[in-house]
Amino acid sequence: MLTERPNMPPPFEKIAIVGFGLIGASIALAARRAWPTALLIAVDRKDIIETAMRMHAADVGGDDLVLTAGADLVVLSAPVRANIDILGRLTLHIPGDATVTDVGSTKRDVMAAAATLPDRLRFVGGHPLAGAATGGLQAARPDLFQGRPWIVTKADERLNAFVEALGAQVHVMTADEHDVLVAYLSHLPQLAVSALMHVVGERAGSDGLGLAGRGLSDTTRLASSPGDIWRDIAATNPDNLSRAIDELVDVLQRLKPGAAGSRDALDRTFESAARWKQVLEGHRNRG
Repeated sequence: MLTERPNMPPPFEKIAIVGFGLIGASIALAARRAWPTALLIAVDRKDIIETAMRMHAADVGGDDLVLTAGADLVVLSAPVRANIDILGRLTLHIPGDATVTDVGSTKRDVMAAAATLPDRLRFVGGHPLAGAATGGLQAARPDLFQGRPWIVTKADERLNAFVEALGAQVHVMTADEHDVLVAYLSHLPQLAVSALMHVVGERAGSDGLGLAGRGLSDTTRLASSPGDIWRDIAATNPDNLSRAIDELVDVLQRLKPGAAGSRDALDRTFESAARWKQVLEGHRNRG
């Protein structure tokens, strides 16, 4: 459980979060709980900032990057390609030293963009493996990262302390390693579930879906995810995601009734799936 830490100064006194959706706002709420005295700065559209202020998720806010001036931690929590664009403009607004990180679901492109930053802006790529079936500021909560992995591209003492205080567990891996892994852990499941819900919905229609059991609902929990975020993810991890899709399609093709060896393929696939599902649930139960 996250608790306030009155005797432990925050690793960062002024935290600017650019992009106040589910992840950005949850970071703010978790940081508020851990360090009530830290200054939380929100950068997003004015209507979102108004909501964030009513939620007490930010102390100050606005829609201009000039608000990042003076922050000692800047968290980029917009869609991936928006974060890359913001990186190119940060030097115009932050005159001093700062740690900069992101929470994007792909890492290679943002790391390449961050390579052009001056030394005074220390960039550490990041990705909290946490989320919800629906996005947006209203879904934010302070315990979103509790017990969840948070991948960083290099160890950084202050950022590690920040992440761990939010309840997450730090894992270090390269951008290449990250993008391969999440193509299978996150990106493929999302596209597969969205495609599944699309096919079933188009064929079954509203009346047919009214007869569906819990299995379909449980299986398609991710189908409500917003598409704009996933456009950026697909565009910045095309090779790994394409390979993952090809592998899934190959398995499905072998499961088609009448395909050569389909019966054996079905048995092998179901046995393998059950075995790996047991491994997955074992990790979740230990977490």
